Amino acid sequence: MAGPIIRGKPRAVCARAFCRAKAFSLVLVAGLFAFQPVPVRADDWGCQVLLCLADPRGPTAEGACVPPIEKLWNALSHGHPFPTCDLNSSSSDLPPDEQNLLPPSALNAGQGTGATNVAAGPGYCRTDLLYWGPPEQSTLSCRAQGAINVTINNALYTRVWWGTDINSITEYYGQGSTAVPYDPTTAAQQFLNPQFTVTPGTSSGMNAAGGGGGN
Repeated sequence: MAGPIIRGKPRAVCARAFCRAKAFSLVLVAGLFAFQPVPVRADDWGCQVLLCLADPRGPTAEGACVPPIEKLWNALSHGHPFPTCDLNSSSSDLPPDEQNLLPPSALNAGQGTGATNVAAGPGYCRTDLLYWGPPEQSTLSCRAQGAINVTINNALYTRVWWGTDINSITEYYGQGSTAVPYDPTTAAQQFLNPQFTVTPGTSSGMNAAGGGGGN
């Protein structure tokens, strides 16, 4: 059910245009994790999407993230596995001028950093994405196709619901967020018992499409 971003062997060849995108992603994530040293070598598509998914504003808030994330949504919607990434490899394949763009914090490696994709459904959803579907509104369904949980140093950092009516919804739980992580497996129980329901992402740490964080 879950498809982890796993370690893959880095490629030695780096086209210049792609390296520029890698450097951009590295600088972006270094800013996001200024207070949390993490491995940030953006090698290949897998690492690009991981860095973009970690953006609290949404995975396509930065223009450089649009192509790899759109490719990801298309791949996942067709049942393809999550792309691989090796965040512990060095950034030595970047050209010298792009290596100089990286702050020292971008070169620190941490453990327990990665992402997993979980298929959404009545057993794994947000309460506000659950609805009664056909036939005759008798089947409990989820408006998302899946959720990607990004962890930094073994702590949930962002959760991105994809394949929704509004493209994606990003929940942010990192530095400065007051949102409390919740268990998506309890959404159906809460949906069926409204008096116990707590709407996910009610703090400023949650972003939705159209509101600056769902892309």
